Amino acid sequence: MEARGIYGARLVYDPADSREAKGAVIVCPGGGYEILSPREDEPVAKAFRSRGYMPFILYYDVVSPVLRTRPMEQAAWAVREARRLCPEKRVFLCGFSAGAHLAASLGVHWDDREIFPAREWGEAHRPDALILSYPVITAGPKAHRGSMVRLAGEGDASYFSLENYVSENTPPVFLWHTADDKTVPVENSLLFAERLSEKKVPYELLVYPHGAHGLSLATPEVAEPDKERWADSHVAAWFDACIRWMEYSFA
Repeated sequence: MEARGIYGARLVYDPADSREAKGAVIVCPGGGYEILSPREDEPVAKAFRSRGYMPFILYYDVVSPVLRTRPMEQAAWAVREARRLCPEKRVFLCGFSAGAHLAASLGVHWDDREIFPAREWGEAHRPDALILSYPVITAGPKAHRGSMVRLAGEGDASYFSLENYVSENTPPVFLWHTADDKTVPVENSLLFAERLSEKKVPYELLVYPHGAHGLSLATPEVAEPDKERWADSHVAAWFDACIRWMEYSFA
C-alpha cells in the first residue's frame, strides 16, 4: 500500500507486516538529494522484514530546486504515519548517505518549534532511534557539497550541519561507515559520534577499513561492480550488528 503526505511524500508499506512486528523501520534511500537509490529501498525493507520488523519506504522530495526543510518535514509525517499504522511499537528511522542525513536531521531538529509547533506535533514525530549508514552529516570542510547545495542552494547551509545540533533530546543512534569512503568522508560519522558522546546520547559506531560509498547491505543482491560496490561479507555484518543493537537497546 501507499500513503501520500506533505509535499507529495510517498510512504510504501504492506499492512500485513504489522502483525506481530517487533517494531517499525522507515527506510530513507540515499542519492545526494538528487535521486532515490533503488539499491537502498526495497532490498533494505526486505531485510528488515525478514527479521520481524515492519518496513516502510519513504520517497521524499528530491525534485524541488532548493529543498530546505521539505524532506525533513516529510520524514516527520512518515514517523507519525508509522506510529498510526504500527501502534505501540518502536519507530526506527533508517537512512543511507543523504537519506541518513535526512534521518539525522529529524533526529536533531525534531524539537525545533519553528518547524514543528508543540501544539500541533507534540512528540509523535520524534523517532525512537536512528540507523545511519555512511551518513552525510556536516556542512563543514568534510561536507558532501552536492547535498548541501541541494538543501540550501548557494546560501547558508549551517542549519544542515547536524553535528552542531546534537542535544540530550537526540534519539539513540546506530551508525556505520567505511574508513576510505571517498564520497562522504568517514569524518562525518566521527563528528556526529563525538557530539553524541558529549551529550551522553547512546550510540554504536562501526567503522570498516575498506569499502566504496553506497554499499547498502553489501550483499550480492545490491552489488554494483562498475562502481566498485562489491559484495563484502565483512561490511555486510553491519546489518546483523544493527539488529542486535535494536533488540539490546529496546528489549
